[in-house]
Amino acid sequence: MKKIIIEGVTESGQKFRPSDWAERMSGALSTFGRDHRIHYSPLLHPKTINGIKCIIIDPQLEETAPETYHYIMNWAANNELKISKTDEDMPSAG
Repeated sequence: MKKIIIEGVTESGQKFRPSDWAERMSGALSTFGRDHRIHYSPLLHPKTINGIKCIIIDPQLEETAPETYHYIMNWAANNELKISKTDEDMPSAG
């Protein structure tokens, strides 16, 4: 299944700030576990890909939480962030 990637880089190549934007955005669906750690949803979670902060969105989010999905997609478009789709097994690097 294809995943949606929103990169922390604008269409013009500028790095998006603040630097913790991906964690903040992913926090919308996160939970705080018994281990006292944040657990991100598999539908929306942060990931660093080739040194760029990103969020990964499972398209199923549009069905399960349409308001959240549309908010995130509109927010990304308004901030001119790069949006793409990729296979589930994507490479990542710190």
